This record gives sequence, C-alpha cells and structure tokens, in this order.
Amino acid sequence: MELEAAKMIGAGLAVIGLGGVGAGIGSIFSSLISAIARNPASEGKVFGRAILGFALVEAVALYALVIAMLILFVF
Repeated sequence: MELEAAKMIGAGLAVIGLGGVGAGIGSIFSSLISAIARNPASEGKVFGRAILGFALVEAVALYALVIAMLILFVF
C-alpha cells in the first residue's frame, strides 16, 4: 500500500467519531427541550448545563478533526 493511501484511510478512520458527536449533540438538545417543557421555571439552570455539555461534545469533534489533519499533512 502506498503512503498516500494509508494517510487517507487513517484520516477517514480518525473522523468516524464525528457521527457520535452529531448523535451526542442531538441527545443533549432533545433532553434540554424535554426538561424545559416539563418545568419551564428551571430553564436558567438547565440551559447553562446544556451549553457546557455541547461545548464538551464539540471539543471531541475538534480533536478528531485535528488528528485527521495531522495525519494528512504532517506525517
């Protein structure tokens, strides 16, 4: 196998985690909407935690993209 082909396969494998990130973000915001629908008074506390969860999940996506870029352009 050529080096370029191995790089492409490695970068593709590195970004497989982005599918999980999309599912995680959808789960976070569906839970947020459900919680606010049940108790509208708790919106302030719940929203802050949802944004924190979103940021943590999005960080995983950024790490996956950084790894893919490192595989493609550095190694």
